[in-house]
Amino acid sequence: MPELAEVEFFRRVWVPAEGAKVIDAKANLEKRIFRDINTKSFPKCFIGTRFQKSFRKGKQLCFLFDKEHWLGLHMGMTGKLFYSNDPNENFKYNYLTLFLENGPRLIFQDPRLFGKVIYEHSTKAPVWWETMPTELTEVSYCLDNMNAFLMKRPKSQIKSVLLMQEGFPGIGNWMADEILWRSRIAPFVKVCEINSAKRKDLYHAIKEVCLDALEVIADGWQRPPDSWLFNHRWKNGGICPKTNKPLVREKINGRTACWSPSWQSYH
Repeated sequence: MPELAEVEFFRRVWVPAEGAKVIDAKANLEKRIFRDINTKSFPKCFIGTRFQKSFRKGKQLCFLFDKEHWLGLHMGMTGKLFYSNDPNENFKYNYLTLFLENGPRLIFQDPRLFGKVIYEHSTKAPVWWETMPTELTEVSYCLDNMNAFLMKRPKSQIKSVLLMQEGFPGIGNWMADEILWRSRIAPFVKVCEINSAKRKDLYHAIKEVCLDALEVIADGWQRPPDSWLFNHRWKNGGICPKTNKPLVREKINGRTACWSPSWQSYH
């Protein structure tokens, strides 16, 4: 599942097309990713418009055309964006294509159809965009924001809480594991068992991991350094970069968690 930085990477894929005019548009509206589209003008409504700007919040993308056409994309598990200059290139699973002047195309693929396409015609930002929670990298997101959300779920395991998009937009499985590893908190610890000092560690790890991911993955999808948990968490037999002792992989509420018993605290 694409997370904050992977989604930001795809936002940047379309950025070079900002300012370009759309001359044609095609969509396979029978696919379930278009289930929330309720206007018969889609996608022809984009023809003649100019691509103004792109935005991201958490795992959600939003693209503005002519200051009043809002295209929202949720990437799901397999969503990808392409900006192609090759008219002969045959992309499979092209479920939405915007053809630009002078040849390029903006393409949205989603082979497994777990994503979603949203559209709204409005001079104001859509409600579904404006009501999204505060971005974790924003200065306005502070320790009090995090604690307020945690306090509502005192008996929940911290790994599960970090995956709740209404509180931690953009955080997915690998980022949650990285955050807990850097803050030295075991994934199954209940929120009420995390003291104030550890909560500060958690908050700083959230900020750090988000910013690190944006710097490394969003900027060209580079390989993270081996000092992160990231490179060691994917298979059984991984070794903790801090202690050189085995990592543990186990299910927590249906999601695989990877953590280091020799590094992360049980309370």
